[in-house]
Amino acid sequence: MISEKIQRIGASPTLKISAKAKAMKAEGIDVIDLSVGEPDFPTPENIKDAGIKAIRDNFTKYTESDGILPLRKAIAKRLKEDFGLEYGPKQIIVSTGAKSALFHLVQALVDEGEEVIIPAPYWVTYPECVSLAKGKSVIVPTREEDGFLLTPDALKAAISPATKAVILNNPSNPTGGAYTKDQLLALAEVVKGEDVYVIADEIYSSLVYDNFKFTSFAALGEDIKKKT
Repeated sequence: MISEKIQRIGASPTLKISAKAKAMKAEGIDVIDLSVGEPDFPTPENIKDAGIKAIRDNFTKYTESDGILPLRKAIAKRLKEDFGLEYGPKQIIVSTGAKSALFHLVQALVDEGEEVIIPAPYWVTYPECVSLAKGKSVIVPTREEDGFLLTPDALKAAISPATKAVILNNPSNPTGGAYTKDQLLALAEVVKGEDVYVIADEIYSSLVYDNFKFTSFAALGEDIKKKT
């Protein structure tokens, strides 16, 4: 018998749509696939070469559980250069991707019955991660007139004694909405007064245009960084 917690989650809607698009293409139908988030170009040659070199150098054994030190140092350097964030290698854990990182983070933070606030529209993985931790997703709709961004009032109204965390996806998948520094500061003021964490999913931080300046939520001050 499959476990009850696994029965609560479903197949990835993203991959369902992707499979449908592939089937339509196989039938000769001209369709644009907007499902999975992957580039329309092959893996760059330098990445291929690095992978091949690692195999030829027999760099194929278990590493440290939090990732090899040179990589964690490089990540710390990048966070400093791009966002002005000061993290040491001991504060960084390397995962196999965003989905893996989110799953482990939610498992580490959320106990059964605790709530996680998720602004909608959202990446379909978020509620599933919360469900696997036996938590409760609190979906907060956003409005077109607000740029599909979470507002301080909406955040404050959604917080309850059971709230453990807020997932803040910036820029947003799927809307593309991005928060200005002032908008983030307004949300931070709400967070400061509450016993909650902010899970900052900023994987699309470089995909901003029209001279928009991205700000990392953790860069808003040491007090906010401790909650992010």
